[in-house]
Amino acid sequence: MSLPPDTPQGVADALGYLQHHLQELMERQHASENNINTTLAALTMQLQQLMQLVANPSFPAIPNTPPLPILSPLVSPSPALTVRRTRPKLFCPPDFNRERHNGCAFFNSCSLYIRLAPEQFQDEQERILWALMFFKGGCATKWSENVFCQEADTGIFPIQTWGDFEQQFRLHFFPVNVEADAINALEGTFYHQGNRMVDNYLDGFQALVSDAGYTDPQTLVVKF
Repeated sequence: MSLPPDTPQGVADALGYLQHHLQELMERQHASENNINTTLAALTMQLQQLMQLVANPSFPAIPNTPPLPILSPLVSPSPALTVRRTRPKLFCPPDFNRERHNGCAFFNSCSLYIRLAPEQFQDEQERILWALMFFKGGCATKWSENVFCQEADTGIFPIQTWGDFEQQFRLHFFPVNVEADAINALEGTFYHQGNRMVDNYLDGFQALVSDAGYTDPQTLVVKF
Protein backbone atom coordinates (compact mmCIF):
# COMPACT_ATOMS: atom_id res chain seq x y z
CA MET A 1 0.00 0.00 0.00
CA SER A 2 1.52 3.30 -1.13
CA LEU A 3 1.36 6.35 1.11
CA PRO A 4 1.34 10.03 0.18
CA PRO A 5 4.84 11.56 0.13
CA ASP A 6 4.03 13.95 2.98
CA THR A 7 3.00 11.14 5.39
CA PRO A 8 4.79 11.60 8.76
CA GLN A 9 7.43 9.00 9.47
CA GLY A 10 5.76 7.90 12.72
CA VAL A 11 2.46 7.26 10.97
CA ALA A 12 4.22 5.41 8.16
CA ASP A 13 6.05 3.17 10.64
CA ALA A 14 2.83 2.41 12.51
CA LEU A 15 0.98 1.54 9.31
CA GLY A 16 3.88 -0.63 8.17
CA TYR A 17 3.84 -2.53 11.45
CA LEU A 18 0.08 -3.05 11.31
CA GLN A 19 0.29 -4.22 7.70
CA HIS A 20 3.05 -6.71 8.55
CA HIS A 21 1.13 -7.99 11.59
CA LEU A 22 -2.05 -8.37 9.55
CA GLN A 23 -0.16 -10.35 6.92
CA GLU A 24 1.16 -12.73 9.59
CA LEU A 25 -2.34 -13.26 10.97
CA MET A 26 -3.71 -14.01 7.51
CA GLU A 27 -0.93 -16.55 6.86
CA ARG A 28 -1.58 -18.26 10.19
CA GLN A 29 -5.31 -18.35 9.52
CA HIS A 30 -4.67 -19.87 6.08
CA ALA A 31 -2.42 -22.53 7.61
CA SER A 32 -5.06 -23.32 10.24
CA GLU A 33 -7.75 -23.65 7.59
CA ASN A 34 -5.54 -26.12 5.67
CA ASN A 35 -5.06 -28.17 8.83
CA ILE A 36 -8.79 -28.19 9.48
CA ASN A 37 -9.56 -29.26 5.92
CA THR A 38 -6.98 -32.07 6.13
CA THR A 39 -8.41 -33.25 9.44
CA LEU A 40 -11.99 -33.20 8.14
CA ALA A 41 -10.97 -35.18 5.07
CA ALA A 42 -9.24 -37.83 7.21
CA LEU A 43 -12.22 -38.07 9.55
CA THR A 44 -14.63 -38.34 6.65
CA MET A 45 -12.61 -41.18 5.12
CA GLN A 46 -12.47 -43.09 8.42
CA LEU A 47 -16.21 -42.58 8.99
CA GLN A 48 -17.00 -43.97 5.54
CA GLN A 49 -14.82 -47.01 6.16
CA LEU A 50 -16.51 -47.64 9.52
CA MET A 51 -19.97 -47.41 7.94
CA GLN A 52 -18.95 -49.88 5.21
CA LEU A 53 -17.53 -52.24 7.86
CA VAL A 54 -20.77 -52.15 9.85
CA ALA A 55 -22.88 -52.72 6.71
CA ASN A 56 -20.61 -55.46 5.35
CA PRO A 57 -18.62 -57.41 7.99
CA SER A 58 -16.56 -59.00 5.22
CA PHE A 59 -15.23 -55.55 4.24
CA PRO A 60 -11.45 -55.42 4.70
CA ALA A 61 -10.27 -54.06 8.03
CA ILE A 62 -9.45 -50.40 8.21
CA PRO A 63 -5.79 -49.98 7.35
CA ASN A 64 -3.52 -48.03 9.61
CA THR A 65 -4.06 -44.38 8.89
CA PRO A 66 -1.62 -41.64 9.70
CA PRO A 67 -2.34 -39.69 12.88
CA LEU A 68 -4.53 -36.65 12.54
CA PRO A 69 -2.62 -33.41 12.20
CA ILE A 70 -2.38 -31.23 15.27
CA LEU A 71 -4.12 -27.93 14.81
CA SER A 72 -1.94 -24.94 15.50
CA PRO A 73 -3.62 -22.30 17.67
CA LEU A 74 -4.41 -18.95 16.12
CA VAL A 75 -3.21 -17.15 19.22
CA SER A 76 -0.23 -18.18 21.31
CA PRO A 77 -1.20 -19.25 24.83
CA SER A 78 -0.55 -16.66 27.47
CA PRO A 79 2.06 -17.53 30.11
CA ALA A 80 0.79 -18.78 33.44
CA LEU A 81 0.18 -16.08 35.98
CA THR A 82 2.61 -16.00 38.89
CA VAL A 83 0.87 -15.73 42.23
CA ARG A 84 2.92 -13.77 44.72
CA ARG A 85 2.81 -14.97 48.29
CA THR A 86 2.01 -12.19 50.70
CA ARG A 87 3.64 -12.08 54.09
CA PRO A 88 1.96 -10.78 57.24
CA LYS A 89 3.23 -7.42 58.40
CA LEU A 90 5.91 -7.88 61.05
CA PHE A 91 6.42 -5.63 64.05
CA CYS A 92 9.63 -5.46 66.05
CA PRO A 93 9.46 -6.37 69.75
CA PRO A 94 8.94 -3.53 72.22
CA ASP A 95 11.87 -2.13 74.17
CA PHE A 96 12.72 -4.21 77.24
CA ASN A 97 13.78 -2.62 80.53
CA ARG A 98 14.15 -5.72 82.78
CA GLU A 99 10.66 -6.04 84.34
CA ARG A 100 10.27 -9.76 85.02
CA HIS A 101 6.52 -9.79 84.42
CA ASN A 102 7.22 -8.56 80.85
CA GLY A 103 10.11 -10.94 80.20
CA CYS A 104 8.04 -13.81 78.80
CA ALA A 105 6.08 -11.54 76.43
CA PHE A 106 9.28 -9.92 75.15
CA PHE A 107 11.03 -13.23 74.51
CA ASN A 108 7.98 -14.68 72.74
CA SER A 109 7.81 -11.58 70.54
CA CYS A 110 11.47 -12.02 69.54
CA SER A 111 11.03 -15.73 68.84
CA LEU A 112 7.92 -15.12 66.73
CA TYR A 113 9.68 -12.49 64.61
CA ILE A 114 12.66 -14.80 64.02
CA ARG A 115 10.41 -17.69 62.98
CA LEU A 116 8.47 -15.54 60.52
CA ALA A 117 11.54 -13.89 58.98
CA PRO A 118 14.51 -16.28 59.37
CA GLU A 119 16.09 -15.01 56.15
CA GLN A 120 16.82 -11.68 57.82
CA PHE A 121 19.43 -13.26 60.08
CA GLN A 122 22.70 -14.70 58.83
CA ASP A 123 23.39 -16.82 61.92
CA GLU A 124 22.36 -17.29 65.55
CA GLN A 125 24.76 -14.65 66.86
CA GLU A 126 23.08 -12.09 64.63
CA ARG A 127 19.73 -13.06 66.18
CA ILE A 128 21.15 -12.54 69.66
CA LEU A 129 22.63 -9.14 68.78
CA TRP A 130 19.31 -8.12 67.25
CA ALA A 131 17.45 -9.04 70.46
CA LEU A 132 19.99 -7.17 72.61
CA MET A 133 19.30 -4.07 70.55
CA PHE A 134 15.95 -3.76 72.38
CA PHE A 135 17.50 -3.87 75.86
CA LYS A 136 16.95 -0.29 76.97
CA GLY A 137 16.79 0.99 80.50
CA GLY A 138 17.24 -0.48 83.95
CA CYS A 139 18.98 -3.74 84.57
CA ALA A 140 18.40 -4.87 81.00
CA THR A 141 20.87 -2.29 79.70
CA LYS A 142 23.43 -3.19 82.37
CA TRP A 143 23.08 -6.91 81.59
CA SER A 144 23.61 -6.20 77.89
CA GLU A 145 26.65 -4.05 78.66
CA ASN A 146 28.08 -6.84 80.79
CA VAL A 147 27.78 -9.25 77.86
CA PHE A 148 29.81 -6.96 75.63
CA CYS A 149 32.36 -6.34 78.40
CA GLN A 150 32.94 -10.09 78.62
CA GLU A 151 33.50 -10.18 74.87
CA ALA A 152 36.01 -7.33 75.13
CA ASP A 153 37.93 -9.11 77.91
CA THR A 154 38.04 -12.58 76.35
CA GLY A 155 37.71 -11.84 72.63
CA ILE A 156 34.82 -14.32 72.44
CA PHE A 157 31.14 -13.47 72.51
CA PRO A 158 29.87 -15.21 75.68
CA ILE A 159 26.50 -16.32 74.23
CA GLN A 160 27.04 -18.64 71.27
CA THR A 161 23.57 -19.95 70.40
CA TRP A 162 19.97 -18.79 70.63
CA GLY A 163 19.36 -21.63 73.09
CA ASP A 164 22.08 -20.20 75.36
CA PHE A 165 20.47 -16.76 75.10
CA GLU A 166 17.07 -18.21 76.03
CA GLN A 167 18.56 -19.96 79.06
CA GLN A 168 20.29 -16.79 80.27
CA PHE A 169 17.24 -14.65 79.58
CA ARG A 170 14.93 -16.97 81.53
CA LEU A 171 17.35 -16.96 84.44
CA HIS A 172 17.63 -13.18 84.70
CA PHE A 173 14.33 -11.82 83.37
CA PHE A 174 11.58 -14.41 83.85
CA PRO A 175 9.55 -14.43 87.10
CA VAL A 176 11.40 -16.43 89.73
CA ASN A 177 8.46 -18.55 90.82
CA VAL A 178 5.34 -18.04 88.73
CA GLU A 179 3.33 -20.76 90.47
CA ALA A 180 4.07 -19.49 93.98
CA ASP A 181 3.26 -15.89 93.05
CA ALA A 182 -0.04 -16.93 91.50
CA ILE A 183 -1.01 -19.04 94.52
CA ASN A 184 -0.15 -16.22 96.92
CA ALA A 185 -2.29 -13.82 94.90
CA LEU A 186 -5.29 -16.17 94.82
CA GLU A 187 -5.00 -17.22 98.48
CA GLY A 188 -4.49 -13.69 99.74
CA THR A 189 -7.22 -11.46 101.08
CA PHE A 190 -6.51 -8.53 98.78
CA TYR A 191 -7.37 -10.19 95.46
CA HIS A 192 -10.78 -8.93 94.31
CA GLN A 193 -12.35 -7.25 91.31
CA GLY A 194 -12.31 -3.73 92.67
CA ASN A 195 -12.88 -1.13 89.98
CA ARG A 196 -11.83 -3.41 87.13
CA MET A 197 -14.20 -4.33 84.33
CA VAL A 198 -15.55 -7.88 84.49
CA ASP A 199 -13.66 -8.90 81.34
CA ASN A 200 -10.36 -7.58 82.71
CA TYR A 201 -10.91 -9.29 86.05
CA LEU A 202 -11.80 -12.57 84.33
CA ASP A 203 -8.70 -12.44 82.12
CA GLY A 204 -6.46 -11.83 85.12
CA PHE A 205 -8.16 -14.58 87.12
CA GLN A 206 -7.73 -17.14 84.32
CA ALA A 207 -4.04 -16.26 83.99
CA LEU A 208 -3.49 -16.72 87.75
CA VAL A 209 -5.40 -20.03 87.76
CA SER A 210 -3.29 -21.31 84.89
CA ASP A 211 -0.03 -20.29 86.58
CA ALA A 212 -1.15 -21.71 89.94
CA GLY A 213 -2.17 -25.03 88.40
CA TYR A 214 -5.66 -25.00 89.93
CA THR A 215 -8.03 -27.43 88.18
CA ASP A 216 -10.66 -28.35 90.80
CA PRO A 217 -13.99 -26.69 89.83
CA GLN A 218 -15.04 -26.07 93.44
CA THR A 219 -11.74 -24.38 94.22
CA LEU A 220 -12.11 -22.17 91.15
CA VAL A 221 -15.60 -21.11 92.21
CA VAL A 222 -14.43 -20.23 95.71
CA LYS A 223 -11.41 -18.28 94.52
CA PHE A 224 -13.41 -16.39 91.89
